[in-house]
Amino acid sequence: MRRIGRVLLGAAVFLAILGGTCAAGITTAMGQSYPGYRQRPPAQGWPGPKAIPGGRITVAIVVSNAGSVSADVLAPYEVFARSERFAVYTVAARRTPSPLSGGLHLLPDHTLEEVGSSAVPEPDVVVAPAVIDPTGTAERPLREWIAARSRNGSRLLGVCAGSELLAATGVLDNRRATSFWANIDSLKRSHPAVRWQSGERYVEDGTITTTAGITSGTVGALRLVERLAGAAEARRVGSALHYPGWSLDGSTAITPNHLALSDLPYALNAAFPWWRPTIGIGLTDGVGEIDAAAAFEVYSGVSFSARAIPISPTGTVTTRHGAVLLTEPAGTAVPHVDRFVVPGVRGDVPPALANWASGRGLTPELPGGGRRDDEFGFDPMLRDLAAHADGATARTTAKFSEYPVGQLRLSGASWPWRSTAIFAVALAGSVGLGLLAVALPRLLRRRTASATTRPRQSSPDSGLD
Repeated sequence: MRRIGRVLLGAAVFLAILGGTCAAGITTAMGQSYPGYRQRPPAQGWPGPKAIPGGRITVAIVVSNAGSVSADVLAPYEVFARSERFAVYTVAARRTPSPLSGGLHLLPDHTLEEVGSSAVPEPDVVVAPAVIDPTGTAERPLREWIAARSRNGSRLLGVCAGSELLAATGVLDNRRATSFWANIDSLKRSHPAVRWQSGERYVEDGTITTTAGITSGTVGALRLVERLAGAAEARRVGSALHYPGWSLDGSTAITPNHLALSDLPYALNAAFPWWRPTIGIGLTDGVGEIDAAAAFEVYSGVSFSARAIPISPTGTVTTRHGAVLLTEPAGTAVPHVDRFVVPGVRGDVPPALANWASGRGLTPELPGGGRRDDEFGFDPMLRDLAAHADGATARTTAKFSEYPVGQLRLSGASWPWRSTAIFAVALAGSVGLGLLAVALPRLLRRRTASATTRPRQSSPDSGLD
């Protein structure tokens, strides 16, 4: 029994050390993916929201003040905003800097209360992205607002795990829906009233559309453009975006994904983020929404292969279609960066960013050799990830984004050796401490027994008279 107890103690120490290391790593990675906003609000106040044109189909994209997935928000934003038939705005509980996955922040245009009080036009479409805690108390106002919009006749688009946010409102009960492939089994248990389906890029049921993981929001938004603005407009917007394999009449079926051993890079990078590189991502006014989202998702939000820091000349960037992104101002004490990349650029890097990089001894880089006119914004980012990290991480990142990569040549290292090496060290340390826990009680008992049985030495004056 004593031997069994020692073995159990050693196993407990091993699991505690290794599990604690993994937990600390995941906490670090997630904290850097959804960092707090470090800058002070400008003295003149935040930029005012853009005007909402009348006579258009109105789209409200929901943003959580606690954190939302970048591409879930920005990809549908660009799809709808590329059409003059639509007017798009972002909405949150408060108009404060709101984290987007990967390290970016967005300033919402309007508040839930403004829409509810008719100070802002009621939306014809509401887009629900994945948020950090879709069923938590903090998001109750968001859920109640979405349910109210649905009752008022708004169409709903749930992107990726945004379907869980919709399910938590009850609007998906007795409807067909889909979600990010890794979530569907748990959603079947937590929301059994919903008829969950896998292997579909998007699922329509009445006025509610839900999509598969992250990049699938692009295709789901194009479907709503077709429904509301016509096939010709959807074809025009979709042709300009170049989502791989998309066509107006294409099948919604996609290959169902499942966890596999090849997904190990995702776990290694998330659990062991130490000593990964820091990448500065340069943004300027007019950057495409999908280009910006792709940079933060691919480097940090999904792959966890790097820490990403947004940098712009002034700290505030207005995207091509009017979203307000908040960054580190180039003139302030920006943390050290190992690389400086500028997404979405097809020519020269803007002078303000080139000068900042030069002052830091950095060379601005165009990810993946630069964005081509005939490819989607994730393509150059995934090429760059494979070249500077490894191909296994790039392929896993595409899988967890539900993004097709058959059109890409991904060249680079074969495996994430940095995180693997850290895992090996953590594993060896945990095994060593576990073995020490097994051996230490025996060593202590032997030492105690030796001390108690050792012959006593006579003192100099203890002899016979």
